[in-house]
Amino acid sequence: MDLRFGDSKPTDEERAAVDALLGPPESSWEGADRSDADLRWARGGRAARDRRDLLLPGLHALNDRVGWISEGGLDYLCRRLTVPPSEAYGVATFYSMFSVRPRPATVLHVCTDLACAAAGAPRLCEAAEARLGPESGVTVERSPCLGLCERAPAALVVRAGEDAAGVTAGGGVTRAAAVSAPAAPDAVVRAALAPENAPEEPPAALAVPQAPDPGLLLLGRVGTVDPADLDDYRAHGGYTALRRAFALGPAGVIREVTDSGLLGRGGAAFPTGRKWQATASQPDHPHYLVCNADESEPGTFKDRVLMEGDPYALVEAMTIAAYATGARHGYLYLRGEYPRALVRMEHAIAQARARGLLGDDVLGQGFSFDIEIRRGAGAYICGEETALFNSIEGFRGEPRSKPPFPVEKGLFGKPTVANNVETLVNVLPVLTLGAQAYAAIGTGASTGPKLFCVSGSVDRPGIYELPFGATLGELLTLAGVRDGLRAVLLGGAAGGFVRPDELDIPLTFEGTREAGTTLGSGVVMAFDDTVPLPRLLLRIAEFFRDESCGQCVPCRVGTVRQEEALHRIAERTGADAAADITLLREVGRAMRDASICGLGQTAWNAVESAIDRLGAYE
Repeated sequence: MDLRFGDSKPTDEERAAVDALLGPPESSWEGADRSDADLRWARGGRAARDRRDLLLPGLHALNDRVGWISEGGLDYLCRRLTVPPSEAYGVATFYSMFSVRPRPATVLHVCTDLACAAAGAPRLCEAAEARLGPESGVTVERSPCLGLCERAPAALVVRAGEDAAGVTAGGGVTRAAAVSAPAAPDAVVRAALAPENAPEEPPAALAVPQAPDPGLLLLGRVGTVDPADLDDYRAHGGYTALRRAFALGPAGVIREVTDSGLLGRGGAAFPTGRKWQATASQPDHPHYLVCNADESEPGTFKDRVLMEGDPYALVEAMTIAAYATGARHGYLYLRGEYPRALVRMEHAIAQARARGLLGDDVLGQGFSFDIEIRRGAGAYICGEETALFNSIEGFRGEPRSKPPFPVEKGLFGKPTVANNVETLVNVLPVLTLGAQAYAAIGTGASTGPKLFCVSGSVDRPGIYELPFGATLGELLTLAGVRDGLRAVLLGGAAGGFVRPDELDIPLTFEGTREAGTTLGSGVVMAFDDTVPLPRLLLRIAEFFRDESCGQCVPCRVGTVRQEEALHRIAERTGADAAADITLLREVGRAMRDASICGLGQTAWNAVESAIDRLGAYE
């Protein structure tokens, strides 16, 4: 390990931010101000290196306090953790929410992704940039999807500083506010100049057009229960599932989940019970539980709504999953662009811990389990489970080659079960209804209810809960699809387009497969004939080029070549376009066959479907 530190010194603010997270330094090596400094040896050694997983929280602490990460601040953090500065620099520059160059304390993120682009985000960006010049003290950044698609066009204001009211993170405090949407230039500028006076975000229930409806299994409490009140949650059936889990025992819980037919809701549709069983049976300990709440697929926002509207449900579901798989520690990896979800989950975890629902003796059953929140910092690739493990461990969020699989060697090299928020929350009705009653919902191969994120050219965008088997047309009728429907994108940027005459597709994993598309994580984006399809495809290509981690050649080069070809097609037609479409197919096939992870393997899907199903360039 080559620990080469520079001569830059941290400011008092940067030192305070890091010390608030790690505690005061104990030696000169760590940066303590002592006259008898002896820097020839590092006190702590292995113990200091074992804290490498605090690198990401430390970077957040610096960025949240000052607004950017200086060389001196980074060096000080590296001394405290015995991490080579070169490696820490590679981690800091991996995430879009961090900056290693000076910038103002206030950053305005304006979403320019699919739903927001169709709703006028480019004009919003231009207006904000024109009115917020360098003298305003605000930086305007064009951002990929912020997970606020039901409010398109959306914007997020983030302000660093110690005394700003808002979300606590590490040693600093950051004020983050999602501008009420659809965002207008005046509202965006006012919020950017004075985030503390930004209007309150609308309640989570406004993102659920079906609310309040107690008959909904996953969304029934959203808009009905106070998300901050643990007693209100318990009065509406909360912790009934955990008590049944304790009555069944770990093996009984896994059997119920297996018999229910619950498949993962993150897109891969892997049987949840099989994953839990594989983790629980591993002799190596400790076991870990990771909740993947880093939903970054453009068009996806269901996990945000669940965490904002029903946070205790996730705490209870994570506790059940940990009990079944033998985990004693769980990590909630929460998307960095979700400040309100962070506040709600921090409060819920603290309340559960104070009331004996987390900690050394959960509900007096002798079971020990606790949850730690780790914030992401803007990296789509960290939605891939092994990239997420690397991120938590303090490395660049690059996917690992498989095997070994996470159930054998996952987080910190130990058996790990990783599920997303929607998958875990589905465990509650599995246990309260029973496996057979749950399996009776939906279809034989796709059981239970499913959440769909509907946005775009509809009158009532939001999260919809339907049993598997409902058709795409039925869902769009609920959402109020507008006249002139041109195409529907299923599964987000990694999914595929379908035509308006294909709305009878059943929304199941097997039904979408037979139709030659994918259900993915449940994204349904409708686009009418006012949306320029070539520009939409180009935005998808830009997204994958930006979000590729660059680890493997097929994805690193292929996403760039795909974007270049689409730029050329947008500028020309005829024979040249035909040649570029042939090139796109070759590049897409190479990415699909040879990329390490799902990002490269699916980066061509939407473009391919637009060419073959929609005749995008005819």
